[in-house]
Amino acid sequence: MSRRRSLTVAIVAAVIAVALGILISFEIHWFPAQASKQAHNSDRLYHVLVIATIPIFVLVVGVILYCVWQFRMKPGEELKDGPPIHGNTRLEVIWTALPTILLLGMVGYSFAVLHENEQKPAREIQIGVTGQQFFWSFQYPSSVTGAAPINSYKLYVPDNESVLFNIRSKDVIHAFWIPAFRIQEDAVPGITTHWRATPDQLGDYPVVCNLLCGVGHSLMRATVHVVTPSQFRAWIRSQLSTGASSTTAGSANGGTTG
Repeated sequence: MSRRRSLTVAIVAAVIAVALGILISFEIHWFPAQASKQAHNSDRLYHVLVIATIPIFVLVVGVILYCVWQFRMKPGEELKDGPPIHGNTRLEVIWTALPTILLLGMVGYSFAVLHENEQKPAREIQIGVTGQQFFWSFQYPSSVTGAAPINSYKLYVPDNESVLFNIRSKDVIHAFWIPAFRIQEDAVPGITTHWRATPDQLGDYPVVCNLLCGVGHSLMRATVHVVTPSQFRAWIRSQLSTGASSTTAGSANGGTTG
């Protein structure tokens, strides 16, 4: 096979490999259900990065395989040196400039997505999250309940309303992770960390501690219930009527802003 024909075959194979790789990345459901505005943004960022990086992967591997195929040692050439090759300045500039531009573009887009995810809306509620071995508790301050604060082991959030989670730990480092929201933030003793999410899909989704925090780590789970605003208010009223309110919820460092 001539060098030109073999190069054509390699290019066609590379294009097919890129198309298949991108198609597979979209067809396979790598992530859990999307249940927040931030989840949609994060998944879109993932697909953009995949589309940008699969061609690079195919190019690098393709060049390696092509060179192994076309420039492999033949019988009787074991003691021969390869021909001396002088550097190509233009090629070196191109393969330095193009990856730099691509990398800066991906970094810029990632920053834009992160900025959008963290952007504070005109109005949001704040809910305290406290981690301790081996369970989560959640604090709803007076500005959310309209009455006494509530301390609960259940997490309810209203649909299509921004929630700022104020996260603390009473003992060791935990990680507050809601896969369906695509959010994770460490709960660190002595400080309060924050994360913002806007639920947009009704349903129940797991809350997981994603850092090894002791022998009961695997049991440190909860459920976030995304409900309509009217159902959220009804749940708050039911907690107040059953005496679930607690002054300890005042440590939630939360409220309603706007």
